[in-house]
Amino acid sequence: MRHKKKRLQLNRFTSWQDATIKSLARSLLIYESMRTTLHRAKAVRPLAEKLISLAKANTLSAKREAFGILGDHKLVALLFNEIGPRFAKRASGYTRVINLAKRRGDDAKVVIFELTEQKPKVKKVKKVKGTKGEKIEKATGELPEPEAEEKKAEKPREAAAVKEKAPQSKKPSKKFLGGIRGIFKKERDSL
Repeated sequence: MRHKKKRLQLNRFTSWQDATIKSLARSLLIYESMRTTLHRAKAVRPLAEKLISLAKANTLSAKREAFGILGDHKLVALLFNEIGPRFAKRASGYTRVINLAKRRGDDAKVVIFELTEQKPKVKKVKKVKGTKGEKIEKATGELPEPEAEEKKAEKPREAAAVKEKAPQSKKPSKKFLGGIRGIFKKERDSL
């Protein structure tokens, strides 16, 4: 009898199911957020939580056990050096599931499966030319946009730059059927 042997089988035989769950756990650790189905997220959640608990322990035996599951030294280093310390103050609840919608083809529930503590995103730095040709580094979102007067002053420069370019002959983009029609089309035909 199979009493209390329930698990999410994902309609796969055992080795295929284990490979799927390990692959999803690897993807979660690498990208920290992924889109998947609800049943897959529920199936991989215990393994992901176990790996993060091992990373919090940070012992040699924990690293060996994590390597046995993940099979990649770089991923184990990422887990123990970056992800584990992030969850040091948290006792449990390392992952979360956010519902999105149902998939159109098979009506499966699609979710976002992600770590609760994510790495802060670094804002990109834009280089903007100053008034006297000097370059000023400006982080996106931190400094306000230039005033309307400065924008008006920049527009004539941009227009002059566009006028200086030589006109290029544009070839019409031919789609597949458009190209075939051109071969068989005669001048007297009007379509």
